[in-house]
Amino acid sequence: MVQLSRLAFIGNSLPRRCGIATFTTDLQQAVAASDPAADTCIVAMTDHGHAYDYPAAVRLQVKDDQIEDYVHAADFLNAGQFDVVALQHEFGIFGGDAGGHIIALLSRLTMPIVTTLHTVLPDPTPMQRIVLNRVIELSSRVVVMAEKGRELLRRVYAVPAEKIEVIAHGIPDVAFVEPDQAKAKLGFAGRPVILTFGLLSPGKGIEVVIDAMPSILKSRADAVYVVLGATHPNLVRDQGEAYRESLAARVRDRGIEDNVVLLDQFVDQATLLDFIAMCDVYVTPYLNEAQMTSGTLAYSFGLGKAVVSTRYWHARELLAEGRGILVPFGDAEAIGREITGLLTDDVRRQAMRRRAYATSRSMTWPRTAERYLAVFARARRERRFRVIAQPDQFVPSSDGPAAPELELGHFLSMCDDTGLFQHAVHSVPDRSHGYCIDDNARALLVVCALNTPHDPRLPEPLTARLAAFVQHAWNPDTKRFRNFMSFDRRWLEDSGSEDSHGRTLWALGECARSDTSASRRRWAVSLFAEALPTAESFRSPRAWAFTLLGLDAYCAVVADDPLAEHVRHTLADRLMAILSAVETQDWVWFEEGLAYDNARLPQALIVTGMAMASPAFVDAGLRTLHWLMALQTTPAGLFRPVGSKSFGDRRTLPQPFDQQPLEAAATISACLAAWRADDDAEWKAGAARAFDWFLGGNDLSLSLVDPETGSCRDGLHPDRLNENRGGESVVSYLLGLSEIRQIARLSERRAKFVPRLA
Repeated sequence: MVQLSRLAFIGNSLPRRCGIATFTTDLQQAVAASDPAADTCIVAMTDHGHAYDYPAAVRLQVKDDQIEDYVHAADFLNAGQFDVVALQHEFGIFGGDAGGHIIALLSRLTMPIVTTLHTVLPDPTPMQRIVLNRVIELSSRVVVMAEKGRELLRRVYAVPAEKIEVIAHGIPDVAFVEPDQAKAKLGFAGRPVILTFGLLSPGKGIEVVIDAMPSILKSRADAVYVVLGATHPNLVRDQGEAYRESLAARVRDRGIEDNVVLLDQFVDQATLLDFIAMCDVYVTPYLNEAQMTSGTLAYSFGLGKAVVSTRYWHARELLAEGRGILVPFGDAEAIGREITGLLTDDVRRQAMRRRAYATSRSMTWPRTAERYLAVFARARRERRFRVIAQPDQFVPSSDGPAAPELELGHFLSMCDDTGLFQHAVHSVPDRSHGYCIDDNARALLVVCALNTPHDPRLPEPLTARLAAFVQHAWNPDTKRFRNFMSFDRRWLEDSGSEDSHGRTLWALGECARSDTSASRRRWAVSLFAEALPTAESFRSPRAWAFTLLGLDAYCAVVADDPLAEHVRHTLADRLMAILSAVETQDWVWFEEGLAYDNARLPQALIVTGMAMASPAFVDAGLRTLHWLMALQTTPAGLFRPVGSKSFGDRRTLPQPFDQQPLEAAATISACLAAWRADDDAEWKAGAARAFDWFLGGNDLSLSLVDPETGSCRDGLHPDRLNENRGGESVVSYLLGLSEIRQIARLSERRAKFVPRLA
């Protein structure tokens, strides 16, 4: 995996008083704690006319109005050979029109940039749009903290979906506590406390809560509203303390001086956490819905507070489904009613608190840092394959695994004048089970894989028979391929499974690309195009994956098929969607359980991402394959495929038996795709480990392969080999062997070429 040794964060930094400074400092510290081996630092933006006693983590400061400082910062970062730069973007913290000075820095950097957008404007000015579009263009990835940010980037700024990451605002990882101890510490013992904190400025809606206090006091006369925060420095510079004074006057006018406390303080985190801990209700009464994120809301929610908020974007997402209470903008009556309801209903308030705390555990700074580090690693990796290298553009790493000679005797004996038999009794073809499109499609894949100068070519009549089987399987009435055929050539169904249809499309795509016969290539293109539309309605993830593998080959030879490109986008997006819905830190997979041909799902995303120059697809494929490989490797370093007895088990460690050749072949293919994309030796080692399973590198130390005939046993039981040697097993072995031989050849060729890097 990509190792990150040096990371730089550009943004404001504490002790500067603003939310961006707090966020940048917290993020840098969280990443440093998550990866102590990495050297992290901050390039701090300093506002005009101010000076700060920055901590040691700040290696350089940029005066926001000095363009030469931006250029110097770029030179500093390039000379320091930082792996990734993480930019915190807010228009107001950079100099120039719409903060445009930052472009002078970003455009000079030689490393990937990951930009966190703290604001995404739905109606930017022309200059704001120009600047933000340029920032996004220069960034490898952009991070937003809410789904609304993703939606705006897609709709308003036309940012590709694969370039956008949503990572929630980080929060301190503290225990769920009752407020009594903190109240006593801060002088509010025994009183119901309502809290708002943050830099004070118009638009925060503090006056609306002040207006609501008289109604709250009717039910809880001892309640107190604490407003914690210094006045925003920009407001002080322009207007002094006029706004704070207007709030104090409002309190006096309503005669509630004993129930409203305006604390002009910018406190450290420990003190802030005490203030949050003591409150019974936290309120964010912002007056504008276009609030993409609120650190104050995230912190209070994360500490398990009952929250009443206006319906700005961040609050709508975070407090949905009963996790808090949303009220209209500027509605003092509604705010008063909802706060009163919480202060007078302990059971409801406590339930809301616990729901918020439980929901927020994924937002803690350690978890947030892990997600950022993953994005940084992906951005770094993207730089290595932004121009996707073809096999003859690789450079050497190490010698490829040794590969046995190809022996085709058993494969040929399993074929007759109809096609490839499904099963065998020992090594004798079993006619009673007839044929299936699944195995004949795989056999056609073997034919295509062996169409190289380095491998023995299969007889032309056999290739024609396999193609004829596929053609005969096509049912134009149902627009589906039939699957099972009896020995007397009777189809046993009108339509086969979605997976068998997808696998046949895969074989047709490879035939269109690799068959030695030009006429058969044209046939494959035609039948593929006719059968493809049906796949768009499929629900099986494996059918999607097989179809994507076929599309990878088909689109390489048919470059102007808009339907094919549409289906490719659609199916890849579906795999990404189910991964997003299921994936957790411990379960990095597309489904709640594992089944057969597992590695084909990551493989499909990797090859699709490479073809479409979509790092998001490639990264998802690499990430899931890495997790699967770890799961399929024993403590002794042997390959142990997911056993058939655990297929479909929900989020449980897979059972080791029965082990099947199909899984080893899929793993080899996926590792080869990953090696081409990532250039990491672990993938080549993983392919070698999976192939060694065929030869005895398995739990029983028994070879499944007869090297003289090329036959392969059907699987590994807990105590013995399955001595039957059917069609699926032999084609799985031959496909795996052909790809291991390909890895060996590529390893030799790498010594002669230099990679094209972005």
